[in-house]
Amino acid sequence: MPCYELPQCMSTGREIRLIEDEDGLWSAIDEETGVASWGETREEALEMLDEAVSLHTGEAGEPVTDEDLEELGLDPDSVPEEVGVPDAPWFEDSDETA
Repeated sequence: MPCYELPQCMSTGREIRLIEDEDGLWSAIDEETGVASWGETREEALEMLDEAVSLHTGEAGEPVTDEDLEELGLDPDSVPEEVGVPDAPWFEDSDETA
């Protein structure tokens, strides 16, 4: 069966950038959300990106509470409300907030 007939090959309309580094690892970046992930293969990077985007958009997971932050040893007042742009080379041309 051709790939275009399989559900995992159908386009979602998302613009995703794939980058292979010098060690053969793959980064996948969702251009709309600014969320990035990586994997040892392109397929793994895309699977990890899907999970990361789902968590970022609230489609999966639970919101982080002040109690969660305190359990991790973080002061909730020191954590910004807005998500900033990570210090990563593929975000150099991005805005200051995601």
